[in-house]
Amino acid sequence: MNQSPKILLALMGLSIGGAETHVVELAIGLKNAGFTPIVASNGGVYVKVLEENGIKHYQVPLNNKNPLNMLRSYRRLEHILKDENIDLIHAHARIPAFILGFLHEKTKIPFVTTAHWVFDTSFYFKYLTNWGQYSLAVSNDIKKYLMDNYHVPEEHIKVTINGISTQRFNDKINYSHLLKELNLQPDNRHIVYISRMDVSRSLVAHHICDIAPYLFEKYPDIDITLVGDGDDFAQVQKKAALLQEKYGKNKIVMAGARTNINEFVSMSDFFIGVSRSVMEAMAAGKPVIVSGNEGYIGIFDRDKLEPSILTNFCCRGEQPATAQLLKRDLTKLLELPEEKIEELKAYGKEVILERYSIQKMTNDNIEVYNLFLNR
Repeated sequence: MNQSPKILLALMGLSIGGAETHVVELAIGLKNAGFTPIVASNGGVYVKVLEENGIKHYQVPLNNKNPLNMLRSYRRLEHILKDENIDLIHAHARIPAFILGFLHEKTKIPFVTTAHWVFDTSFYFKYLTNWGQYSLAVSNDIKKYLMDNYHVPEEHIKVTINGISTQRFNDKINYSHLLKELNLQPDNRHIVYISRMDVSRSLVAHHICDIAPYLFEKYPDIDITLVGDGDDFAQVQKKAALLQEKYGKNKIVMAGARTNINEFVSMSDFFIGVSRSVMEAMAAGKPVIVSGNEGYIGIFDRDKLEPSILTNFCCRGEQPATAQLLKRDLTKLLELPEEKIEELKAYGKEVILERYSIQKMTNDNIEVYNLFLNR
């Protein structure tokens, strides 16, 4: 084994998303801990962040199930494992795990996975999944999902967290240039939503557009910024364009894919999202509404801690997200007295500081790696 163990982190791509940010933060954490992380993916906006931190990235077409791409990926990954003398393989999505499972059988390099969400198990999809020799799950409900649907033994699963960098996400980040770029009024109250704009993730972006006329007419001092890109971006943009035509281009902004997420979070007075993005906003001391395609938790406060932790702030199993629920809770937030807003800010920040550090996430992964590297 190398003195500085080489870990291959493989995922579909590096565009905006919770799993993508998780891998980037993990790679940086591993490097700081004396490991040599190497990342393979189809690329995206976060490649630049890896390169800025001195972490090597290989472009591999791991983003779809096209048989030709999967064959190319197999051959490319085979060369990477050999050329980089990889000590351990860590897959973070179904397609990379499926391909690397074959390479694990061939090379006998230790192979672990992280489950960031639940997958479709119907038809042949279940057989395109390989959970490796050991799995990390980012929430307890995903651990149960692995046990119930794939019969992964409980002793082969470790529950971890999405570690949040309180250095990158805090209330001291300067965002004045964003206000200028987006032509937003500094004195406005800014509502920010950040998510991948794929059909599987963008339901709440549509809800925001649907209730925007009510919000703009009732609260003239607000504006809305939607951050992210994906296969549903054009449809959301159509709705936003109609709103811009009626209320002004600086009332609702489609910012597209960005890497300076921390600046958008810092700019927000109220934040809407799920999973990592909403936790990043909590770290920055923002009042948040937890809502996504998989369900609705609502305004995060002490009463919402348990269901949020159970699903890694993803709302699985909660009531369906609707425009009406979002309208109700945004209205409540916009009308709360300042002391109540400050209580929400302080509690959200406290939860992240106590439970969701980058160091804990990194240590969880290293603990699993050492099960194999120390053999």
